Amino acid sequence: MHPFRLTLTALSLPLALHALPLLAEDNANSPLALPSTEVRASADASAGGLPPAYAGGQVARGGRVGLLGNQDNMETPFQLTSYTQMLIQDQQAASVADIVENDPAVRAARGFGNFQQVYMVRGLPIYSDDMSYNGLYGLLPRQYLDAELIERVEVLRGANAFLNGAAPGGSGLGGAINIVPKRAPNQPLNQITAGVRSGTQTYVTGDFARRLADDRIGVRLNFARRDGDTAVDGESNELSLFALGVDYRGDRLRISADLGHQDHQLDDIQPAISIAPGVDIPSVPDPDKSIAQPWTFSNARDTFGTLRAEYDFNEYFTGWVAAGMRKGDESGSFSEPTVNNANGDSTANRFSNVREDTVKTGEAGVRSAFHTGSVGHQVTLSSSIYRMDSRNAYEFSDFAGFPGNIYQPVDVPSPPPVLIGGTFDHPLLTDKTRTSSVALADVLSFMDERLQITLGARYQKIRSYGYDYNRGVRTGAYSESEITPVAGVLYRLTPELSLYANHIEGLVKGDVAPTEAGGQPVDNAGEILAPYKTRQNEVGMKYDGGRIGGSLGLYQSRKQMAGTENGVYGVIGHQRNRGVELSLYGQATPQLSILGGVSLLDSDVEGNDAIGAPKVQANLGVDWMVPTVSGLALDARAIHTGSQYAAIDNQQKVPSWTRFDAGVRYSLLLDGDQQVTLRARVENLADKKYWATAGGYPGDGSLIVGAPRTFILSSTLDF
Repeated sequence: MHPFRLTLTALSLPLALHALPLLAEDNANSPLALPSTEVRASADASAGGLPPAYAGGQVARGGRVGLLGNQDNMETPFQLTSYTQMLIQDQQAASVADIVENDPAVRAARGFGNFQQVYMVRGLPIYSDDMSYNGLYGLLPRQYLDAELIERVEVLRGANAFLNGAAPGGSGLGGAINIVPKRAPNQPLNQITAGVRSGTQTYVTGDFARRLADDRIGVRLNFARRDGDTAVDGESNELSLFALGVDYRGDRLRISADLGHQDHQLDDIQPAISIAPGVDIPSVPDPDKSIAQPWTFSNARDTFGTLRAEYDFNEYFTGWVAAGMRKGDESGSFSEPTVNNANGDSTANRFSNVREDTVKTGEAGVRSAFHTGSVGHQVTLSSSIYRMDSRNAYEFSDFAGFPGNIYQPVDVPSPPPVLIGGTFDHPLLTDKTRTSSVALADVLSFMDERLQITLGARYQKIRSYGYDYNRGVRTGAYSESEITPVAGVLYRLTPELSLYANHIEGLVKGDVAPTEAGGQPVDNAGEILAPYKTRQNEVGMKYDGGRIGGSLGLYQSRKQMAGTENGVYGVIGHQRNRGVELSLYGQATPQLSILGGVSLLDSDVEGNDAIGAPKVQANLGVDWMVPTVSGLALDARAIHTGSQYAAIDNQQKVPSWTRFDAGVRYSLLLDGDQQVTLRARVENLADKKYWATAGGYPGDGSLIVGAPRTFILSSTLDF
């Protein structure tokens, strides 16, 4: 697919969007296919509640825009897509990665030396622990989050330090992901789902809710249990999840609380694969069989919770406070092969670790709406704090490694350690992160609110301390502060069309130098780099035709880039990204929903393309409610990812790929109010072999094998 042709297609957005509703003109008064269960209460405790779903129900009309709170897409100068619980359920998504792959600007990758899900947004990573949970950082499980507790996944594309503060884990320069937990709807909810996935993977989930005390108090309980082998022969995945959400809605006071626990165990998971310098990208190994060593595993246990309250002092002033905490425990043993030639011969060693995290975070703020003459103001003042203490220990086997082959894998005994940091029974404190910030914003409105100007700044302080794994003495520290401004303009050209522009910056703490890179030890392992800053400019337009919506944005950003040179990890250059994004969602007809878009990206790192930054990404999903068979719906989705590079010298090019998914669901009423929904889905319909992504951690170009054809069947009972 030629980038220039895609750009011409993108620039025709206003004409295409204006024409699509005309296809359904004769059915303009037909009811929309929205979820039957309405949720008014929102986890953010706001008076406005959860933004309503858009036509088709797959995305919402708006979502959380950092400290500015929930905003309608047409009223904010930033790019936001909020994926709904209806979409999550109909696609039988199991994790956050399954949900965000609907976004053309997002692809799922993997963290460094573990099985952490990483989300590449505009060519830059968001680590799982840098997602926010109900607006607070650091509270979600660090490796993987099950989809069962999620009401919405809000993807904000672009730099966002002013809106959200600096992501404490060192990512998020290209975007942000906020997880909205579930709240009790207006009607009682009793729902059980049982399902099976390819392999012997079975699961059961539960979703129960009630509103009490004249609907002022809501309680929602979710659980999930998954167990068995996956579609990849040899892999096993076991997960237990419990989540409780409680809310109170008073006349002036609103309170929202969450408690969650997730226990996730993985065995023999398909590892990431590195390619030695000078070796061409090899053909993909059999995706149906894991090449993992039998002693590799990952166990992660997290308990987390939040409490948020909002109070209306009067009609002009509203204040809020929020606090959260997470306790996480991880252990694992990993082995990622490095391919040394076209025959697939490889070497690998063992890396094992334990990690214990304690996170405490909070925020407070006040918001006021008033006028000065003919100018409207929405002023927000907020402050936030974040504290994390991390205890770690590790073991490495000989870096020379043991031989293997990715096409003919052979099991070997777990090799003994030669490099040890700390003790697994009692890991010492190795990392402390402290962040604090104060932000002030004013959204000025003119011309009967057709013109809005957003101005603001955030003062951010980041303190980070590193400690020796064996002795516990401090090895590095810094305390840095920055001011990150924002300027945004939105003009409502017509009720259906908004034009916008913004200048915004990103800020994250510097990376901690890893213990090894490319299978070799790093000389300055544990050293903390200074904070990174990104500057972004963006212009675009947004369209809302009632049934069809979409957006077109053009942006440019520039950031520092870290990597390893001559065995030392540090800043090795700058990455400049330029891109065009087109998104489309809604209903082409009352029976046909669409969701998709195109992302074009031109990344430059000292004259080369960045690692893991495809020039073209495109998605198109359709969902058709069959008019002749009540309760029957068919859906299909195509995902395309262009070629990308696995090395910064651009000598290792990963081929492009296209994947097709398809599904069917059928709902029928039983006696009384009971309803059964049967769902079947096939992902990777053509069973295509492909390298899904490259990278996921700065300077690392490890490849991930795309999942094989996967069947998913489930039955949901509402009673």
